[in-house]
Amino acid sequence: MDALLLFLPQVWFVILALFLLLYVMLDGFDLGVGILSLTASTENRRTLLMTSLGNVWDANETWLVLMGGALFGAFPLAYGTILSALYIPVSIMIFGLIFRAVAFEFREHAEDKLFWNTAFGVGSFMAALGQGFCLGSVIEGISVDTAGHFVGGTFDWLDWRSALVALTLIQGYVLIGSTYLIWKTEGELQQTHYTTAKIAAWTTLLGAIAITIATPIVYQNARERLFHYPEVVVFSMIPILGVLLVILLLQSLSQQREKLPFLWTILIFLLTFIGLGLIVFPYIIPPSITIYQAAASPSSLVFMIIFIGFLIPIMLFYNIYQYVVFRGKVKAPIHE
Repeated sequence: MDALLLFLPQVWFVILALFLLLYVMLDGFDLGVGILSLTASTENRRTLLMTSLGNVWDANETWLVLMGGALFGAFPLAYGTILSALYIPVSIMIFGLIFRAVAFEFREHAEDKLFWNTAFGVGSFMAALGQGFCLGSVIEGISVDTAGHFVGGTFDWLDWRSALVALTLIQGYVLIGSTYLIWKTEGELQQTHYTTAKIAAWTTLLGAIAITIATPIVYQNARERLFHYPEVVVFSMIPILGVLLVILLLQSLSQQREKLPFLWTILIFLLTFIGLGLIVFPYIIPPSITIYQAAASPSSLVFMIIFIGFLIPIMLFYNIYQYVVFRGKVKAPIHE
């Protein structure tokens, strides 16, 4: 029984990490495309950007809903505490997601599309900004009492460290959005996003370097984890591999490759999440509450695993199927 009490929370930590990774990779590129739509020079170009998302963006956000439900069921204490601590950035994220969804639908039927175009881009930016502040606050840590209840202030999430994480995440979304558009578009629009991808790659790299340097300096808990042997060997490899992947990404962009930049960007996101997971584990509310303290009862965790075991393959099949069906370039004339 003791082994089960240790094993089940670990399984659910991995499942939640998988949901978060899938969400960031899939919805990340369409948030990036939404942000990039603010820089589109013509309505025809903006239409192409929106068309590239039209058949896939709804399903991408499903992973966020699934992650929220899984967190509530598997770690109810963490769900309540994290939402209490991050009420404002979570609200910003939700408002941004709703705003961009409404704008996407209304834009199709509007004669003057300027307002809805701007709303879609601003909503995408707000959603990414809220997610960045949430991520930065979780890395920094949440103030809780001995029972795991939030005891901090309303604006604990707002400081330069979480702002740095938020801005870096936004640049990461712009990067993956640019590489997605390289894959889906052609001609002058594709050339434009070779340029935006190179810029976003450098700004994301600079942000990641700043976060990597600041984390062990500012956070004692992270410093103890990062410089403890043998973990230090694993952690030292992550930035090295990250720089290598960025070099390969920049090389593929210089060579005007179409699919490789998106692949390298996905691997960069994957490596980042592996590093983040290693730093946070076994805490679900850093730096005080572990997954074992916050976990639901074993019977609940087992029941949810059975349910999720059926649901994950269905969702993965649906995601893969829609990308196969709507593969290929976005074909629309550009008049400039």
